[in-house]
Amino acid sequence: MWTHTGEKKFSCSVCSLTLANNNTLKRHMRSHTGERPFRCPVCARSFSHNSNLKEHMRTHTGEKSFRCSVCGNNFSRSAGLISHMRVHTGDKPFKCSVCGKNFSLKSYLKSHMRTHTGEKPFMCAVCGKCFTQNGNLKEHMRTHTGEKPFRCSVCGKGFSQSSSLKPHMWTHTGEKHSNDQCAVCAMSFARNGNLQAHMWTHTAEKKFRCSVCSMTFTQNTTLKRHMRSHTGERPFRCSVCAMSFSQNITLVRHMRFHTGEKPFSCTLCGKCFSQNGALKSHERTHTGEKLCRCSFCGKSFSENSYLKKHMRVHTGDRPFRCSVCAKSFSQNSALNTHMRTHTGEKPFRCIVCGKSFSQNKPAHGNNMSGDGGPDKPHKCSQCGKGLSTRSSLKKHVRTHTGEKPFKCSVCEKSFSQNYHLKTHMRSHTGERPLKCSFCGKGFSQNSHLRTHMRTHTDEKPFRCSVCAMSFTRNRCLKEHMMIHTGEKPFRCSVCAMNFKRNGNLKAHMRIHTGEKPFRCSVCAKTFTQNTTLKRHMTGHTGETPFQCSVCAIKFSQNRALKSHMKIHTGEKPFMCSLCGKCFSENGNLRIHMRTHTGEKPFRCCVCAMCFSQNGHLKSHMRTHTGQKPFRCSVCTTSFTQNRNKRHKCSLGGKDLTHSSLKKHVRTHTGEKPLVCPDCGKSFSQNSHLKTHMKTHSNEKPFRCSVCAMSFSQNGNCKHT
Repeated sequence: MWTHTGEKKFSCSVCSLTLANNNTLKRHMRSHTGERPFRCPVCARSFSHNSNLKEHMRTHTGEKSFRCSVCGNNFSRSAGLISHMRVHTGDKPFKCSVCGKNFSLKSYLKSHMRTHTGEKPFMCAVCGKCFTQNGNLKEHMRTHTGEKPFRCSVCGKGFSQSSSLKPHMWTHTGEKHSNDQCAVCAMSFARNGNLQAHMWTHTAEKKFRCSVCSMTFTQNTTLKRHMRSHTGERPFRCSVCAMSFSQNITLVRHMRFHTGEKPFSCTLCGKCFSQNGALKSHERTHTGEKLCRCSFCGKSFSENSYLKKHMRVHTGDRPFRCSVCAKSFSQNSALNTHMRTHTGEKPFRCIVCGKSFSQNKPAHGNNMSGDGGPDKPHKCSQCGKGLSTRSSLKKHVRTHTGEKPFKCSVCEKSFSQNYHLKTHMRSHTGERPLKCSFCGKGFSQNSHLRTHMRTHTDEKPFRCSVCAMSFTRNRCLKEHMMIHTGEKPFRCSVCAMNFKRNGNLKAHMRIHTGEKPFRCSVCAKTFTQNTTLKRHMTGHTGETPFQCSVCAIKFSQNRALKSHMKIHTGEKPFMCSLCGKCFSENGNLRIHMRTHTGEKPFRCCVCAMCFSQNGHLKSHMRTHTGQKPFRCSVCTTSFTQNRNKRHKCSLGGKDLTHSSLKKHVRTHTGEKPLVCPDCGKSFSQNSHLKTHMKTHSNEKPFRCSVCAMSFSQNGNCKHT
């Protein structure tokens, strides 16, 4: 009859789904327990439903009982035929909720959705690179295996992708599509993709952006090559020394070291070079040309690589990171020097006393032997440090003299270097030229942008050496370390209480001063901390952004959600040291401890009565004020407390307490919110559910004093 009435009496104890019969409930429960009782006798694969096993068996028997009426194609599953029919009908029932694009198969929609979510579930086992589709992963694996299954029938050249073979064939046929011609310069191309890439040379458009460093490129292939600088992928391997490279052209240049080939010759002095770039750089030594100019300070350089290194002085960029302690450096040579502090390597030896050093600093004297790196002729008279240029020496000397010649015209603060002043001026002008590529937020300093980017990438480079917990900022790591060391360096001058953070001390001082600088714009209530005000504001807005994944209840604060989750997990990590009782929250343990100590810190300002909890004091204060904030939704009577208040029910006329009213109203509404986890039966009261549970456990706690017979309910224990 339930099929006619639509009644669903059987409820799932895990997800609260209601079902029409017990057999359907049992099958549904397998989705939670993972039980798969139906096993294939051929391959031993297991299934949760018998119908799934029957469909699977057709893969062994080869049975294809579902035939397409249009083309006669056969399928082993009805779902396969339905999907196939959309090829003929053109039906595309699966629509993307983001961009509205339609698809004929749900699997196509899932793959498409990853372009919006950024999900890449298919990971390469060799280099760790991730892909949105399994087919893309298979194509990528060929870069590691060297497999090239698509071969040219004319010259025998192999390709890893079919799409690469087709344009290659046009080089033999000479075919150039008439529509693949540049409208600006009339140049023709064998591929439409090459034409599009060529057009960007006219428009200067750079559509492809790196998700890591925000650098833009005109071609997707250039972006892919660039991404290898982040992923560390090096698919091109030298056959002589097994050294790997990220680009094929780099491998070609490297091979000249083995062959000794130097095809690029200087026309002035006849010197030969293995790379064209090295020849161009060499020619500038004859001409004195310095084409690369710094946009910040106007300094010129003969090579772009020198300019890039110099720009890090202004931007603060430190791309070379230590793999041991996560410290960053602006130059690779500085990282190499730093690594010696971890390895203990000391390559520089004094020729007089034989003492070894990790750096070629002349603090020990000028009698050092070893590979000192590039020539640094400008020596500091104070510490003996060598600098490569005279301007670098001038900047360095200021660290000894304390000279700060660059003064801010607004606040008169001084700086030792001009770029520090330029960065500081942004604090007055409000200029934030560095933009986040994800959310568009602006920053005045590159270091602030780098820190912010970690909120998008989830990068946490600063790791605790004790518990391995990671952090996005070094400052957060230092504060975390105080948990292990117990260090609390900030002391209150009034009560001598110690704090780990200076901000916490400042907030604590307001308890003594009574200062409450944060005011609610709705009700004018004031608070000592801004975070407390933000939590308070959710009470006005009604915003509840934090939702429980188990029961879907929502909360205005994340900590309230975390506390609520312990109801589902049953976690009670806080134990009373006196009676052993456990609690889910530390605050509940502190309140419980007062039952042992007798402490009652909350005092009524009217009658001086004391209470162990602040909530009890608030309830007591209503006896003085006459406030009745709790209103019955049935008969609109108001109460001072949410419990133990007797009044008449408006439906049945019964005299009840407020908590009893809730139970009584269920006799009118028929509501039964309490469900048995074993059989799914529902009850209106918790006591009825407890009594019912004894039928499953066979518990009989009530014993007859006359005949010693036991009963599950006290009402049954009546001797006749």
